[in-house]
Amino acid sequence: MAETLMFNALREAIDEEMARDETVLVLGEGVGHYGGSYKVTKDLYNKYGPWRVLDTPIAENSFTGMAVGAAMTGLRPIIEGMNMGFLLLAFNQIANNAGMLRYTSGGNFKIPLVIRGPGGVGRQLGAEHSQRLEAYFQAVPGLKIVACSTPYNAKGLLKSAIRDENPVLFFEHVLLYNLKEELPASEYWLLLDKAEIVRSGKDVTILTYSRMRHHCLQALKQLEQEGYDPELIDLISLKPLDMKTIGDSIRKTHRVIIVEECMKTGGIAAELTALINEQLFDELDAPVLRLSSQDIPTPYNGTLESLTIVQPAQIVEAVQKMVALLV
Repeated sequence: MAETLMFNALREAIDEEMARDETVLVLGEGVGHYGGSYKVTKDLYNKYGPWRVLDTPIAENSFTGMAVGAAMTGLRPIIEGMNMGFLLLAFNQIANNAGMLRYTSGGNFKIPLVIRGPGGVGRQLGAEHSQRLEAYFQAVPGLKIVACSTPYNAKGLLKSAIRDENPVLFFEHVLLYNLKEELPASEYWLLLDKAEIVRSGKDVTILTYSRMRHHCLQALKQLEQEGYDPELIDLISLKPLDMKTIGDSIRKTHRVIIVEECMKTGGIAAELTALINEQLFDELDAPVLRLSSQDIPTPYNGTLESLTIVQPAQIVEAVQKMVALLV
């Protein structure tokens, strides 16, 4: 076991897959000499050269289209978005091309493509650099969407995403790159479509992902001291959602709180609430509660920024109220 920062865990995953398979390549803005905006591709250019670590122009639609074509013809591209919000410029290539070509070609083409990079609300990065694109892309057929939250799952999930035969949007949170965790010395992979039970409990099911996993863990410290017994599940897979794990938990607790950094309107929690009501309504003893970000562009001001997203104290209060109503 070795303690590793999250950005290094991601780099290890890419390095191991590039060494194993010569069809794997990386492309994006600043991924070569500069080593990526958060150093996830540091030193890979020196190791693998300019044909496998490609610095691109500031032209997201162009290099994303090129990567889709490369995937169609047998390569396994990894796109790094310097900031995931910039990839809105490549929405057509991701949605109409990457997401649909395997289907529209009658299965003649596979699209083994990973699109990864930093996103989420950072610290005073402003509205355009605080995007949460998971909700934008969740409705697109043909895409898989994964959100890592720890160095361990970041490495295992990215290795699986690179080997997958379908396009995977791989979301990393800008504030989690410096998380530390001990990783196994041996190689490992994690399932892309499997949620993680972070803490087992019986009082209420808390569903979350990405950075909010850590806000929930902060809240759990206080809740445990007060005698509450919540179950915490990290969704990890945002498309498809792991309704088996979610359903098993709800059948035990009969109460659900969804904590997300996504916007409330049309967010991940909105879709998840609909699925829970459709599939598990009779198991619920209370309405599903959503704790989501405010429906406004993220302010640059630090105090206002923190007010737009869910904080641990709000999670504590939500669990207290939900459990108290049903005691």
